[in-house]
Amino acid sequence: MDRVRARLKIYGRVQGVGFRWSMQREAKKLGLSGWVRNLPDGTVEAVIEGDEERVEALIGWAHQGPLLAMVKKVEVKWEEPKGEKGFRVTH
Repeated sequence: MDRVRARLKIYGRVQGVGFRWSMQREAKKLGLSGWVRNLPDGTVEAVIEGDEERVEALIGWAHQGPLLAMVKKVEVKWEEPKGEKGFRVTH
């Protein structure tokens, strides 16, 4: 399977709703690596690495997010994998 890397920017009501922790849980379930953080402009940024099919699955999840989130838009940029290890919530 091809390893891929996607950088996501998620817009909407995505801060203060447990988005980062929920994404971390989903990523770990899928065996993906990377990180997720809140940005000062109210969006959430994430980098996801792993098997293409699983990365696509997490991107699909990001369009909904956790229960209290209201996702308006998800931008996806594909990058070269960098060998991320683990999936962490950063600041």
